[in-house]
Amino acid sequence: MLDNAPLRKLEFNGLTIEGYSRAAVQTYWRIPEMKLGFDLGLQPWDFMGTATWFISHTHLDHIAALPVYVSRRRLMKMPPPTIYLPEIAVGPALQVLKAFSRLDRGKMPCTLEPVVPGQEIELSRELVVKVLPTKHTIPSVGYIVSQRRRKLKAEYQNLKGDEIRDLRQSGTDVTDEHRHPLLAYLGDSRAEAMDQSPEFYEADILIMEMTFVAPDHRKEKIHKMGHIHLDDVVARRDKFKNQKIIASHFSTRYTGHQIYEHVKAKLPDMLDGRLHLWL
Repeated sequence: MLDNAPLRKLEFNGLTIEGYSRAAVQTYWRIPEMKLGFDLGLQPWDFMGTATWFISHTHLDHIAALPVYVSRRRLMKMPPPTIYLPEIAVGPALQVLKAFSRLDRGKMPCTLEPVVPGQEIELSRELVVKVLPTKHTIPSVGYIVSQRRRKLKAEYQNLKGDEIRDLRQSGTDVTDEHRHPLLAYLGDSRAEAMDQSPEFYEADILIMEMTFVAPDHRKEKIHKMGHIHLDDVVARRDKFKNQKIIASHFSTRYTGHQIYEHVKAKLPDMLDGRLHLWL
């Protein structure tokens, strides 16, 4: 495939996390096994086959590739994609697509679906996406992707197969729904969003921002900008129950070496080896 954008990759628990993220540059993620992606700051050519996207917010480094992605799928005769984004952003995003349609003299077929915190989106029988509130400088949301399964209720677990069948045929619901949070995507946000929605801390995999890491960068200003400092992570280290924590969206003020050195100084154990720096 054409290599038109930087890409990093990590495989964990049967999932492949692909993407790239640098503050004020571009952010885009894809999990091919789930057939979905997060944010469209740029669109690697290989991501074009993924038809479902979840946008955290509409800063350009997270959404600038929207018209490019939609247009490319049309040119390749692919079905229109479905893109979920904060409710307040749907109208302006439609206007952008219409403007580019006039400039490009080509159609921009897609479905823009508004989301609000608390909403749930069924992707399949097995996967459900929950929308959670986050705290940034413009309206923003995060997402939790959970695996959904039905299990036999405790009171029926000692019954024989034919007895369970008879109960089902009589209209009795013999199962409960159980959900397991597989992956959480925070987007750009202050750390308090995770405190207010502890599901972020409980997902197997957490993709979070850690834009600033240097000790001399003022945390009050960083928080006002709607971002996370390394010290915010250190202060919450006991809250992270995730099996893998992907820290990303680092400021361009730092080199990769500087990021690594700052993090290792404050978190020498890298959160018991669970912390992965997306560099």
